[in-house]
Amino acid sequence: MDLRSELLKSIWYGFTALDLEKSGKVSKSQLKVLSHNLCTVLSIPHDPVALEEHFRDDDDGPVSSQGYMPYLNKYILDKVEEGCFVKEQVDELCWTLTAKKNYKPAKDNKNVLPGKDAFHLWSLFNFLSEDKYPLVMVPDEVEYLLKKICMAMSVELNCVELEDFISQDAVRQNGFTVWSFLEMMNTGKITRGMGQEITSMAIEEVYREIVADVLKEGYLWKKSQLRRNWKERWFTLRPITLDYYTSEDRKERQGSIALDGNCCVEVLPDRDGKRCMFCLKTLSKTYEMSASDTKQRQEWTAAIQTAIRLHTEGKTSLHKDLKLKRREQREQREKRRLAKEEEQQRFQALQEEKERKLAELELLKEAQRQAQVLLEQDEMRRRQHHEEMQQALEVQLREAKESRATMQAEMVLKEEEAERQRKRIKELEEMQTSLEEALQQEIKARQDEEVFRYAQTGLLSEEEDKMKALMALQEEQEEYILKTQREKQELRQEMENKSRALEEAQRQLEEVRANRYRVDQDVVAAQRKLRQASTNVKHWNVQMNRLMRPIGPGEKRPSGGGSFSSFQIPSQRDPGLRLRQRSEEPDEESKENVDNSSSAGSGCEGERVERRLSQASNGDMDIP
Repeated sequence: MDLRSELLKSIWYGFTALDLEKSGKVSKSQLKVLSHNLCTVLSIPHDPVALEEHFRDDDDGPVSSQGYMPYLNKYILDKVEEGCFVKEQVDELCWTLTAKKNYKPAKDNKNVLPGKDAFHLWSLFNFLSEDKYPLVMVPDEVEYLLKKICMAMSVELNCVELEDFISQDAVRQNGFTVWSFLEMMNTGKITRGMGQEITSMAIEEVYREIVADVLKEGYLWKKSQLRRNWKERWFTLRPITLDYYTSEDRKERQGSIALDGNCCVEVLPDRDGKRCMFCLKTLSKTYEMSASDTKQRQEWTAAIQTAIRLHTEGKTSLHKDLKLKRREQREQREKRRLAKEEEQQRFQALQEEKERKLAELELLKEAQRQAQVLLEQDEMRRRQHHEEMQQALEVQLREAKESRATMQAEMVLKEEEAERQRKRIKELEEMQTSLEEALQQEIKARQDEEVFRYAQTGLLSEEEDKMKALMALQEEQEEYILKTQREKQELRQEMENKSRALEEAQRQLEEVRANRYRVDQDVVAAQRKLRQASTNVKHWNVQMNRLMRPIGPGEKRPSGGGSFSSFQIPSQRDPGLRLRQRSEEPDEESKENVDNSSSAGSGCEGERVERRLSQASNGDMDIP
């Protein structure tokens, strides 16, 4: 629906409002005023002479809508430039004209809508109405509009009241007019008695969404391009621009971002103390914004992507496109309904044809029975007559047989035709049954598909949770394995150290045992030498005593050794013994150093040997 069609809908109401007598014609003076006002709100120069010249041949009489259309198209609508005027002002002008004549709600009704809400509903009605005059809106579009309003109020649509209103004869036959629609809204049954303020806010929200092409609006934090600080702004998104204002009253516009196919929107990570951030990139700038929560960010990014997609597809309004799609769906449903009705009519015709054939068959059977009766009567008459009638009766009999054969042939043809019709009916019934089964299978398949999709989603989420748990367990197991390997390595190192220490201790023990064995051998040799030395000392003492004691005069030589029993060796040192002692001292010192790990008995025996050797070296040993 282009701009010209939208303007014509509003102007049509203004023209019909000037037709006070409902004759389809308006006086030229009223059209002059209407044309002048239209030129004013459309921001185009007004030519007062053009209307006079256009209707020069009809100065006295009023002008019909068909007569006014060429002037309207040539001198007004052809000069209109989109973007140079505010369409809402055109709608307000036409609404003011038509409301004075047609909108007269009951004053005692508490649910009467204010004038602004009635104007917004009138504008919504014009947008969603069919492109045929007089303007009406089909029940599907009325239901769509009421659902949008109830959704904005967060209530459910009262479908019972709507069905009761649609079931009226005038509405069912001709559709909704704007005045019947406003009358229904003024009853308050559709809005379920909600407060006036809530209803007004919902109507204005739907009006801005559908008529003003506002895809989304609300507060967002915007990062400044120069100061790089954050400010809260009221954003209004349309299919071609994203405007932002100081507050939601939209009086001070701070800027506008043009949207085209080169724009894109991206989600940003949280930073600078802001969360739920996203950016809008154009060819020249990048605008960073922050929403209040994740849901709002998702809604804003989706809405901006929708606006970019509409611009890429060359569409200027989302709801115009949706309206065309709904109209195409209605046309398709109407085609399917007509096709179904046509199929039912064909089926009904076949049923009637079948009944007609069956009736003809009954007539033929009845004719056959009557012919049989006639034959019997002829037979009776033939019997009653004499032989003179025999030839005539034979002729009649041949004629009757021929007639019978002809009738039987006709009956066979009729039966074949009836059988073909029965087969055709049976095929149609089977086709209908197969179509119904296919429809049921398709419905079941879709239901199964939904169930499988939900089940698959659940399984995927469970599998993801299990995978996360498995990865955590695997990491713990790897950490435990590494820890166990380190402990095992430390234990292995400690065991190797202990093994080496044990081997070293065993080697030292073997050396100690060997040293002990050598010391024992040395002790035995020393004892043997000591015994030999003791024997030698005794012998030398005896000899020296003999040699060194002089024999006095008159004394006798003492006998055998009894006199030497108390003799002691003087303190003389044997040089040979001294040398032996010196040679054995290093052995004794090494024995003392090694003997720390030997037994106590061998130590005591060594001390006794050493003491005896020292005594022998000093000459203090008693000789027996």
